[in-house]
Amino acid sequence: MHTGKMASTQLTQSLRTNQNPRFHREFPNYSTPISQILKPNKIRLLSSTGKLKIRCELTSFENSHKWSTSDDRIPEIDNHNFHSSISALPMTTNSIDSSSSQSNSKRVCLFYCTEFKSLAERVAAQSDSIELRNITWRTFEDGFPNLFISNAQGIRGQHVAFLASFSSPAVIFEQLSVIYALPKLFISSFTLVLPFFPTGTSERVEEEGDIATAFTLARILSNVPNSRGGPTSLVIFDIHALQERFYFGDNVLPCFESGIPLLKNRLQQLPDSDNIIIAFPDDGAWKRFYKQLQHFPMIICTKVREGDQRIVRLKEGDPKGRHVVIVDDLVQSGGTLIECQKVLAAQGAAKISAYVTHGIFPNRSWERFEPDTGGSPENGMTYFWITDSCPLTVREVKNRRPFEILSLASAIAASLQI
Repeated sequence: MHTGKMASTQLTQSLRTNQNPRFHREFPNYSTPISQILKPNKIRLLSSTGKLKIRCELTSFENSHKWSTSDDRIPEIDNHNFHSSISALPMTTNSIDSSSSQSNSKRVCLFYCTEFKSLAERVAAQSDSIELRNITWRTFEDGFPNLFISNAQGIRGQHVAFLASFSSPAVIFEQLSVIYALPKLFISSFTLVLPFFPTGTSERVEEEGDIATAFTLARILSNVPNSRGGPTSLVIFDIHALQERFYFGDNVLPCFESGIPLLKNRLQQLPDSDNIIIAFPDDGAWKRFYKQLQHFPMIICTKVREGDQRIVRLKEGDPKGRHVVIVDDLVQSGGTLIECQKVLAAQGAAKISAYVTHGIFPNRSWERFEPDTGGSPENGMTYFWITDSCPLTVREVKNRRPFEILSLASAIAASLQI
């Protein structure tokens, strides 16, 4: 505490007398004591990580006309190894408060693929700072893409984003063509939002000859050209395997988000929210999500092999009398979820629901899930929540029980402001 008081005194004296060598190096022709212009009437000593920090708040000015220098920067004061940075000169508090929210919002031109038109409109509805822009998606007679970015010159100097859906190999090439073209249009920054990283389950090489297509797609996205502002920002929700974040190269800035906050908000709205218990179908799902859901009681299941079959068994936790919500990152055929559902129902679960961020459901496998209409959790689910990361599935299950769509729109809009 004695050291802090000495530092405060030394800093104040340095500000009043211009005795700091760094000040004279940056302002060699200035001789008037700085205290005649800036009066630091508050000095606070902050220590958050064991390092002493000094904050100097300037709340009054005198003789501002005497400030005459070609350098408009205010110098950093470096005295006895203490650092103080004067980063703002508040003229009037009210004017700053009233405009801070607008000035902090960056305007974004949002392009989107055809499949994500509805989601893009919901994203734009979240903020006045997001403006939708159009791309004409056509094909030549031979089937290859014939694409056109409307008003390409109008996005020069703008922050630009593209909302992509790699729902099938057939649509990836045309979207990659757009993704590689946008950063070259003299834009300030480029953000690629790919809610679902589709090759995430193909990350293993178990024998010679296996091809890890997750790594291949990551390398393609890592080579998107830089915009004027630098590397592309890549936003992905609940990537399948945690190690896949290391597949991306240094030319792209991956930002990994999660749909779990949407689930937590929805669970709070349920009439039996105090009776919820979270179940993970395997250890992988537990590792992926348990930290975000640790305030809920938990059940962990495990998958074991018996011959050619994979059997789900209860590893720990008690579902008896509880509303059990099975949580995973994605679902395809749904076999694991159904086996988990049977085990939990046999152990006395009162209700069973499920949440997955990415509802893939190839070959209409969503038809395997029926609503629980009569208190029989072994045959039906109370709710099945998915996000709108897979737009083709959303169209098929919309307004069909037990499915309910939790939109990523607000989370995407927030990511565009990072």
